[in-house]
Amino acid sequence: MEIKKLEAMIEAILFTMGEAVEVDRIASALEHDVDTIRKIIHNMMDRYEEEERGIKIIELDNSFQMCTKAQMYEAIVKIAHVPKKHILTDVLLETLSIIAYKQPITKQQIESIRGVKSDHAVNKLVEYNLVCEVGRMDAPGRPILFGTTEDFLRNFGIASLEDLPVVTPEKVADFKMEAEEEVQLQLEI
Repeated sequence: MEIKKLEAMIEAILFTMGEAVEVDRIASALEHDVDTIRKIIHNMMDRYEEEERGIKIIELDNSFQMCTKAQMYEAIVKIAHVPKKHILTDVLLETLSIIAYKQPITKQQIESIRGVKSDHAVNKLVEYNLVCEVGRMDAPGRPILFGTTEDFLRNFGIASLEDLPVVTPEKVADFKMEAEEEVQLQLEI
């Protein structure tokens, strides 16, 4: 099969699905090997960038998705209703970062790290589709385990969880020092 026809079929699959599709599923549908399909998609991604098109293909954890470029947002808003923006408060960001780095994790484990109840924060993150139930812990009560979603990767512009910034021991020491200084300031007030 010629490259142009494969590209057209890949484009049709990604456009129609509207969500991330695993590269091995695409390869299977097109009856080609994964490496060839991955190379073709990467070439398409490069060409979409060079041609300054309104769409792009992004890679999300061994999957690909066609989406609109962020620069096109203004034009889209003029046509569509203004999309609802989710506000991520400090509490939600803190909870989300705990889930991202410690997943799979239960609400109780999140609460032990944060030191406060986290029901509302976790529920909001589920509502925003940034986290979801990924299973149940094999323990009494079978508590729900939470993890991040593809929307999390997409919204934060990372291809996989391995791309999350690494928290070094030096950074942890800096965070502890900042927290202690903050507590000291609050005690002096």
